[in-house]
Amino acid sequence: MECRVGCGACCIAISISSPIPGMPDGKPAGVRCVNLLSDHRCSFYGRPEYPAVCANFKADPEVCGTSFTDAMKRLELLETATNPE
Repeated sequence: MECRVGCGACCIAISISSPIPGMPDGKPAGVRCVNLLSDHRCSFYGRPEYPAVCANFKADPEVCGTSFTDAMKRLELLETATNPE
């Protein structure tokens, strides 16, 4: 599956523990990445500074569903299930 252009659910719903451009302490779950443009595209996508953690995330129907709303719900559930706090 290819990422849906303008989705960006993974850039909002999930936490990122490693530093990323503009967010040296990572990104908490539910917080919009500072690199996410208003149209839900990444400002670094495909460029050398694109974070490895983001490049390693692969779109999958089980995770991304069929829409942004579906992806947010699924990713929030996964985040809750895998976060020990």
